[in-house]
Amino acid sequence: MAGGRRRGGGGRRGGPRQHPGTPGPASSPAPLSPAATTALPNAGAARKTGRSKKAPEEPAARAPDVDSLGFQAMDRNVPGLSHVILQKLNMKSYEDYKSAMDGRKSGSDFGIRTYFDMFQKMEDTFKFCVECKKLPDALPDPKSLRRCKRCQNVYYCGVACQRANWPLHKKFCKKLKLVALDRLVEWLIFTGDIPFPTDTWTKPAWDVKGWEDWFSMQEQLEEKLGAIVAGRYMTLLWANAGKPRPEDAELRESIRRLVTDFHSRPLTIGLGLRLFGIDPLTRPLTVHVVGASHVETLNTRLTDYDELTRMFPGHQGVEMVMVGVDVVDGPIMRPPLTTLAPRGSVYLSSYKGLYHDFWESHVETKLAAPPDLVVGFHPGFHACPDLLAGWLPTLLLLRDYRLPVLFTVYSEQELKASLQILVELETHIVGYASNPFASLRPEQVYSSPNKPPVYCSSHYIALLGAEAVPGAEELEDDDGWQGGEPSAAAVAGGIAPRLG
Repeated sequence: MAGGRRRGGGGRRGGPRQHPGTPGPASSPAPLSPAATTALPNAGAARKTGRSKKAPEEPAARAPDVDSLGFQAMDRNVPGLSHVILQKLNMKSYEDYKSAMDGRKSGSDFGIRTYFDMFQKMEDTFKFCVECKKLPDALPDPKSLRRCKRCQNVYYCGVACQRANWPLHKKFCKKLKLVALDRLVEWLIFTGDIPFPTDTWTKPAWDVKGWEDWFSMQEQLEEKLGAIVAGRYMTLLWANAGKPRPEDAELRESIRRLVTDFHSRPLTIGLGLRLFGIDPLTRPLTVHVVGASHVETLNTRLTDYDELTRMFPGHQGVEMVMVGVDVVDGPIMRPPLTTLAPRGSVYLSSYKGLYHDFWESHVETKLAAPPDLVVGFHPGFHACPDLLAGWLPTLLLLRDYRLPVLFTVYSEQELKASLQILVELETHIVGYASNPFASLRPEQVYSSPNKPPVYCSSHYIALLGAEAVPGAEELEDDDGWQGGEPSAAAVAGGIAPRLG
């Protein structure tokens, strides 16, 4: 498939996206972030592996450019904002931005020489009046913008705009304070401070019903959080951020939210395996992440999905294949395995291109294993006709091959819009529900922040083939469903879906 894709689920790797406006609220932090500016130069060359056959030459990938649509959406909300972002990134055009997202720009290209430069350039991309939408250059005094003291997130060009905006802003001010804090603390993901080392699960996967249970299994949790708060990079952050350092208790909570953001993807994949009754303890598994982009793959480490090993100790091996037109060169840019995944480990590989091309060139030719599960984090095909058209070949392929599929979305509004499309495509919607492993990090619409925040992978949709396919009633799993109905075990495990 396609590139039809929004900013992905937890643990970002690169500049987030402004979603084009449509049926649901969009999540998009600043296109310039500490994550992007520190991570981009480190997107290294592909590593070689001798485990796969030589793949045929990959066709040129063509799909809707979500980032380009995002820049257009920004300019609709705040005219000229995309030019500010490119300027702060030391770029002349959108093509430069794409080159950076693909890992083809070095650190010196961004014109960032110090930590202060990095954080200041990021903050500058938020400097527009949230009420009248004017940028600093459109004001008589560009320095007249003043930041809300409560949330440290939004700006106003004067008292009149601040007063006019307050009835709306006061509804979101407290949440936007958390957004602004997490946006800065996220940098510690790229320094390696976050996430902290985790422990093998002491409870069976089906007994872990959410983040409270997950945190309860982490030994010496407070000591780990305290070490990050007192660490060198946290000190560097607040010495250069241009904002007052929050209380340690606030920083600890921010770290907890960002840890859930990082681990949301592997734990959501583990949830999908449980829902479909796919047991990693009995055989090696292959999971395809469809529509993967720089969000999942920029600076991705080979160990980023190892939480699956702690979730399923003793598993027979899991291969994660990232497939998408915006997959970034790096350690995981290696061909999919043609043999079984190594026992007891999670092996990451990738393919830069459309999913249906990958299926024809690799799966059908046995250069890659067919998937036991397909996962799409925030596909966004509900957003506009171009994105739906880009996703359509993949959606039909997934439907017609009767592959177990788990999609995630940002909000209940997006869930409803996505379900409507899937119903029209006559897919068999096995179930949908709130995700117990949704990220706890609130996110704002970048250029329209005074809206309810959204959360990565807040809901999931489970699909299996076409509607009314003979034999569909045979789907059965120990934790989940039989004939589309939740079992008692599923209800007890807190993962029972609402039926579509």
